[in-house]
Amino acid sequence: MDNELWVELVGYVASGLIVVSITQKSILRLRLLGFLGGVTFLVYSLLIEAYPIAAVNLVAATIHLWYLRRLVGRKEEVFRVLRVLPESRYLQDFLDFYRDDIQGRYQPEFDYVPSPELVTAFVLRDMVPAGLLIGERRDDDTFEVKLDFVIPQYRDFKIGSYVYSHESALFGERPPASVWATASNRDHAAYLRRMGFMQCVDDGDRYEIHLN
Repeated sequence: MDNELWVELVGYVASGLIVVSITQKSILRLRLLGFLGGVTFLVYSLLIEAYPIAAVNLVAATIHLWYLRRLVGRKEEVFRVLRVLPESRYLQDFLDFYRDDIQGRYQPEFDYVPSPELVTAFVLRDMVPAGLLIGERRDDDTFEVKLDFVIPQYRDFKIGSYVYSHESALFGERPPASVWATASNRDHAAYLRRMGFMQCVDDGDRYEIHLN
């Protein structure tokens, strides 16, 4: 492969990264792909000696890097769990607003029916409602997760890691022996595995994590 073809290939890769970055709902992925695209475009601009374009992409990559460091390296980030009543109007409005995202990709079979037995809690990230967990404590001292949803711009897995830690105190002074969920599809199953859930041997769709 000659040098001109290599240079052209670098340009196509840079263009692809930029296009993919602007399609991302996650802020973290947007910044990461934007940074990689800026750096690749910078290299391409230098190879073709387009120095004004190189300067622009140097600035763009620097901006993306600055925001990435803030997203990944923040120490002051605060998480809280806010319990709400199952019949909360805000809860219903939240579910209605994100219905297409919830049912379209992660849990297509989820259908919310308010009930006094349900645990309904928002996860606040810097006091912003960033996630929602709905579940029910069972008689066998387990907790079934019916919905674990994080809004697109906060899907960097920090919220899920917090919810299923002792720090969240979601389950009160007496946490259940285990928490389990039924995976609706591959995306949901992959998310559960990342959160530390293990696939049950006797039920392939059931994933469980022990808290004690």
